[in-house]
Amino acid sequence: MQKGVLLINLGTPDEPTYRSIRRYLAEFLADKRVVDLPWPLRYALLYGFILPCRTRQTTHAYQAIWTEQGSPLRYHSEQLRDKLQKKLGEQYTVALGMRYGHPHLLDALQKLNSCEHITILPLYPQYSSSATGSSLEVALKTLATKTVIPSLQIIRDFYRDPGFITAQAQLIQPYLANHDHLLLSYHGLPERHIRQSGCQTICSTTCPRSTTDSTCYRKQCYQTTASLMSALHLTEEQVSTGFQSRLGRTPWIKPYTDDLLHDFINRGIKRLAVACPSFVADCLETLEEIGLRAKQQWLQLGGEQLTLIPCLNDDERWIASIIRVNAAPHKNTKT
Repeated sequence: MQKGVLLINLGTPDEPTYRSIRRYLAEFLADKRVVDLPWPLRYALLYGFILPCRTRQTTHAYQAIWTEQGSPLRYHSEQLRDKLQKKLGEQYTVALGMRYGHPHLLDALQKLNSCEHITILPLYPQYSSSATGSSLEVALKTLATKTVIPSLQIIRDFYRDPGFITAQAQLIQPYLANHDHLLLSYHGLPERHIRQSGCQTICSTTCPRSTTDSTCYRKQCYQTTASLMSALHLTEEQVSTGFQSRLGRTPWIKPYTDDLLHDFINRGIKRLAVACPSFVADCLETLEEIGLRAKQQWLQLGGEQLTLIPCLNDDERWIASIIRVNAAPHKNTKT
């Protein structure tokens, strides 16, 4: 039986040009799960304000991180796909699809046409409707059109997966000795997205601890932090959680990463290590937003050192955790 693994990442422009980035942003921000407003209002906001105001700024940001291999997110995702394919062997077909941009999710599914069983792995550790939900919606709608629908294993989230936590912790560990504090910076979400997920209380500090799964994105992030603190044997005084990448004036989940930098300076912290456990591949949000902009802000505030810890990318320990999931007995489930 031929088995398939579908890796899904958010996406990236094809080139660091104004036209390519405008096209990418238009596709991304037109998604009703990303900007959850009625279509006429979403259209007016997108084409009347967001694209005219943000495309040039975003173009400069992509140009600052673009490499000889192209987009970092695409390069690292393709490296992950290729290494996973090599390790799983010929009985598997591993395909990579981007929710927006190329290689497109629909093209990736085409490559899995002959597979009788498919594991769908959106590469977002914590579940959000805007990323995971949107990706799964497209994938499942496409598979629903097939005459024979393959058996499916859906990895909806993996923020508590031991393999993910271990790989992330081992990646962070070497940086701890030379820094005063560890900041775990997660992608942010509008507060209304948290309410829509069923959590009506928007916490301002640490979310309540729980041993059970939660559909609240913010709580999943804090549970990731707790798991990493345990794996690294760190205390709450040594680790902070923040949220980055907010857009617009609507309230987003707090605390904001850029605000925390001020707090750290006031606490006498000078050498800061930053990891981004809501991303498994380095991208605009890690390399430019943290590695360049946050670092510049930190130095201007009087900090001595801000070190961006790389994402898992194609780390062998991360690949091993994906293989472990695929080697498990197949069933329709999430982990």
